[in-house]
Amino acid sequence: MEKSGSVENRVSSEQEKPRVGAEAEFRMPTFRLDGRVAVVTGGGRGLGLGMALALAHAGADIVLASRTEAELETAAASIRALGRKVLALPIDVGQVADVHRMVEASCQHFGGFDILVNAAGINLRRPVDTFTEEDWERLMAVNLKGAFFAAQAARPIMRARGGGKIINVGSIAFEIVVPNIALYTITKGGMRQMTRALALEYAPDRICVNAIAPGRFWTRMTDAFFSVPELYESAVQVIPMKRPGTASDLAGATVLLATDASDYITGQTIFVDGGWLVNSGVKA
Repeated sequence: MEKSGSVENRVSSEQEKPRVGAEAEFRMPTFRLDGRVAVVTGGGRGLGLGMALALAHAGADIVLASRTEAELETAAASIRALGRKVLALPIDVGQVADVHRMVEASCQHFGGFDILVNAAGINLRRPVDTFTEEDWERLMAVNLKGAFFAAQAARPIMRARGGGKIINVGSIAFEIVVPNIALYTITKGGMRQMTRALALEYAPDRICVNAIAPGRFWTRMTDAFFSVPELYESAVQVIPMKRPGTASDLAGATVLLATDASDYITGQTIFVDGGWLVNSGVKA
């Protein structure tokens, strides 16, 4: 999908038949995002901010959306320091009206956007029988509903620009279950299937929808856990690389899924877990 910064120069949605055999020409896709705009929910801190910084390093201008205005201003300053334009929006992605306001403000400020990163998420740690209806509604709203309606609102904007990329931030909980995070696991299981469903229906518009599933990462949300030496050792013993991930560990997958290099990748999940999923736990 060859794109330039202007909408007029972008490819139409009409599909071209690929040339094969002697007529085929190899074209190395770009890993740059100059002239493009990325909207990142949960972009005020943690993994969301790390992904926004990766996209800014690759040349994209950024819309940061998060609930905490003070964090947003600090995050926005880090984007501006890279020479990129940034719009900071204090919103609650669990409220569909706020999601629509985010999309409208992004279009008013930048004229549209090409990339959506659904990185907003919350977790509650407690035994499964103690969750309340209020807990259910809140986690579903932030972790799943907000991402769905953000993607839904992004589709016509991306279609008009010749295509786009949607990246959902999932979890190792796409594949495994651990105690005391049942609601979080349920929302992330839904996100995995949502990613595949949207990929199927958005493909004719040249919109790729994929997910990144982090394993155990050291962020502000998990700092209290990893700061305890015994818990740290317990956590990393199942990770072949023997350390938790950091925000910069998501940079490569983020840029890949946002650029032309992933134009034929959709409906997929990239696990960034230090090898956790391939570890049988058996020592030879």
